[in-house]
Amino acid sequence: MSNKIKWGIIGLGNIANKFAKDLLTINDAELYAVASRSQNKAEAFATEYGAKKAYANYQDLANDTNIDAVYIATPHVFHKENSIMCLKKGIAVLCEKPFAMNANEVEDMITSAKANNTLLMEALWTYFLPHYQFVLNEIKNKTYGALLKLEADFGFTRPFDENKRLFGKHLGGGSLLDIGIYPIFAALSTLGKPKQIDAKATFFDNGVDSSCSMVFKYNNNVEAHLKSSLIEKLPTEAIFTFTDATIKINTMFHQPSTVTIIKNGIEETKDFGYKTIGYNFEAIHFNTLLKQDKKESNIMSFDFSRNLIKLLDTVRNKIDLMY
Repeated sequence: MSNKIKWGIIGLGNIANKFAKDLLTINDAELYAVASRSQNKAEAFATEYGAKKAYANYQDLANDTNIDAVYIATPHVFHKENSIMCLKKGIAVLCEKPFAMNANEVEDMITSAKANNTLLMEALWTYFLPHYQFVLNEIKNKTYGALLKLEADFGFTRPFDENKRLFGKHLGGGSLLDIGIYPIFAALSTLGKPKQIDAKATFFDNGVDSSCSMVFKYNNNVEAHLKSSLIEKLPTEAIFTFTDATIKINTMFHQPSTVTIIKNGIEETKDFGYKTIGYNFEAIHFNTLLKQDKKESNIMSFDFSRNLIKLLDTVRNKIDLMY
């Protein structure tokens, strides 16, 4: 491996554009190749972000022996197939969330990574953002006492269009897998696995969930109240209530944001001085793992991804969401 890690991107939608833009800010990374189902789209993307290679199918990118790492940004239903294809070629895989459609698929991906002795990580970028790491440290250190309650939501409105990935059942569309994963992630990363889950949902006519409300229950009456919606604009905040204070990750909590600490009626807001969209932080972590010849992240571990997808599976079962 040269000093610069050569990256490929499979699936060239909105998130791939953001990832590519932030990849350009990383000194030891180079966007080497991109792949789409359209040659024209691949070439336009490659031109915009300076990639040397543009492929019209994903297998050709996987066959390129110059690539060290690949970012998979295809629709949810293709994550397992695309990841295993690259892992079998010895290419390190950073795969967008949700890792796959269900726990069985995630297990297949992890098994493949181990069999091929190749790095695999779920790309849940929030975990690596400095403001979120700050909150995690405050919880770990019990700076404001015990965590008593979490309220987290993510909601916006879009005109329903079954042909769009966000709403397509055949692509794993709906609010839960696409954005509900973020409030669930907030609960799992701060409170751990719940002892009980209550959930209810509303649905579009094609059977994907338009909104999902969840309550995760823990010991000592601690609860996490979570919601996702494609039919309602929500604050998209994460509010942590402690015995001695409240910490609020302000709007768009899952991406670069500010954190407000409220104690004794006094508010203090911390600005983390973000200069990028925020995808660079997970990419830098992944580059470090690759250079250290690690096969698994110590932050976004296999067990964490397993627990996350199992929670999603449990909620889907509770609301009778079938794919």
